[in-house]
Amino acid sequence: MDLTHFKDGRPHMVDVTEKPATLRTATAEAFVELTEEALAALEQGGVGKGDPLMVAQLAGIMAAKRTADLIPLCHPLPLTGVEVRVELEREAKRVRIEATAKTKAETGVEMEALTACAVAALTVYDMLKAASKGLVISGVRLLHKAGGKSGEWRAS
Repeated sequence: MDLTHFKDGRPHMVDVTEKPATLRTATAEAFVELTEEALAALEQGGVGKGDPLMVAQLAGIMAAKRTADLIPLCHPLPLTGVEVRVELEREAKRVRIEATAKTKAETGVEMEALTACAVAALTVYDMLKAASKGLVISGVRLLHKAGGKSGEWRAS
């Protein structure tokens, strides 16, 4: 299998000029595993910077919009929608983040959904690190994508 971001062994941005603009969506997820101290701080609202989950939601949306600035060969896309959900899963002692990005463009939005999740997870870490440095970001992965030449894909 040829990797599309290399040409003659050198990095290159894929030319999508001739591809039709179609509706494309992608959904990703990430987790932040909490320590007891971080969970307590989150539940007690003992974070001076504000509500970590709400701030993380906003950070994820903003990150999706800036993906092409962060990932070197990623195309800047006109996002038509970004939804980020950040929720505490108390029994599992973790925060689950899910992001869905949408566009009508020549290339997909997988990187935007993944970037939204990663940055939202980093934001949760940043806001709770005063309570504990032992937080773990895990499970950043694509759950679903639809549209484009490769069609629909869903994680098993």
